[in-house]
Amino acid sequence: MFYNMLAPLASDWTLFNVFRYITFRSLAALITALVVSILIGPRFIAWLHHVKCGQFIHEDVKNHAPKAGTPTMGGLLIMTSLGFSLLLWADLTNRYIWQVSLVFISFGLVGFCDDFLKLRRHKNRGISGGAKMSGQILVALAAMCLLYANPDYSSRLTVPFFKDINPDIGLLYLPFGAFVMVAASNAVNLTDGLDGLAIGPSIVALIVFSIFLYVTGNARFSTYLLVPYIPGVGEVTVFCSALVGAGLGFLWFNAYPAQVFMGDVGSLSIGGTLGYLALLCKQELVLAVVGGLFVVETLSVILQVGYFRWTGGKRIFRMAPLHHHFELKGVPESKIIIRFWITSILLGLVALSVLKLR
Repeated sequence: MFYNMLAPLASDWTLFNVFRYITFRSLAALITALVVSILIGPRFIAWLHHVKCGQFIHEDVKNHAPKAGTPTMGGLLIMTSLGFSLLLWADLTNRYIWQVSLVFISFGLVGFCDDFLKLRRHKNRGISGGAKMSGQILVALAAMCLLYANPDYSSRLTVPFFKDINPDIGLLYLPFGAFVMVAASNAVNLTDGLDGLAIGPSIVALIVFSIFLYVTGNARFSTYLLVPYIPGVGEVTVFCSALVGAGLGFLWFNAYPAQVFMGDVGSLSIGGTLGYLALLCKQELVLAVVGGLFVVETLSVILQVGYFRWTGGKRIFRMAPLHHHFELKGVPESKIIIRFWITSILLGLVALSVLKLR
């Protein structure tokens, strides 16, 4: 809103020229979302207590018994502060801002339905796995159709570290992109099992993709760094920054010991959006690097389930996802969280090296 109202005045008033800069508005969006989240957080958490949005704790995770009843669906706090910040600082005429916002909200709606039913039914039963997956796939395919129809967008696949390898996979890019979003959405959801565990690596990934998006939307930088140039996509940096601020504000209350959990409404929306951002800046495979922690957590579940069925009841890990394995080995929860955060930061730095190592 500020950009659309004040940037046109820059021709007469030099002071307003600052609103044209994506970097300035990105920083302002981050601070705004962070402050709004921290200010409304206590009242929001109190409201969740009032409407009885308490988290169900599975009996197998005995260490988490004291967390029973902690409010969930904190993803709504992230969504609220993000939306407020975007209305103030984003260019509301930019198509990519609306597309990424719709992806975030749509994946969030799938998660909200699951969270809502879990709170209304016994034994933590949400929507069925098939219905949940179908909802995610529909959202992802719709997002990919919008992206693929854009004449500025290419169906070429960018391979990290190799500047001359970028095969055009044509229509196969549609199911591939949908898979990336759905996989990322579920990976973040699986990682969301300890206080602050999912939001920390998500913030790191968002910072990395904000840099990639800024470069992708800048003709000079993209040419120099051999990154595909997509006009207008740099504006999504404002979205990423606002979501970083909203995530930090949520972490203020979600840090150990958590006062609120994000729920599926938060984890599915953030994960699906990370997948979409990777596709938007043509760094599809880099997502597996910067989101390596999410990949490992997901693989631990796949390996555990597959090995259990193959051997008739044996396990690789004491419990999956991987963070529960370390918990059952006696590693303190806070130590697991910090170590996973450090790992995600290192992976983020490796991912950024893609910009130069080609």
